[in-house]
Amino acid sequence: MDNLSNEQGKLVCRCEDVTEEEVRQAIRDGAKTLREIKMITRAGMGLCQGRTCSKVISRILAEETGKSIGKIEPAGYRPPLRPIAIDILADMKLENNK
Repeated sequence: MDNLSNEQGKLVCRCEDVTEEEVRQAIRDGAKTLREIKMITRAGMGLCQGRTCSKVISRILAEETGKSIGKIEPAGYRPPLRPIAIDILADMKLENNK
C-alpha cells in the first residue's frame, strides 16, 4: 500500500484522511461545489487548508458533474492560511501604533 492509500482507498486529503471514494459519494449525495464537499467530508479543512487537495477534488468534481475544470468555483479560504505565532502578531500591532 502506498502513502496515498489507506484501507478505504486512495487519499485525496491527507490532513483530514478523506478518500477519493468519500468525495465521489458526497457528490453523488448532492454536493455540487467544493464548499459543499468540504462541509460534508472535511476535505480541505486540515492544516494545509486545501492547498494540497483542492486541485484533485476539483478534478473529481469536474469528472462527476461533467463540468469543465474551469467552471469549478474555488472554495473560500479564511485567514490565517498559515499558522502564525502570536508574538509576530503582537509585534505587528506595536509597529502599527508607532
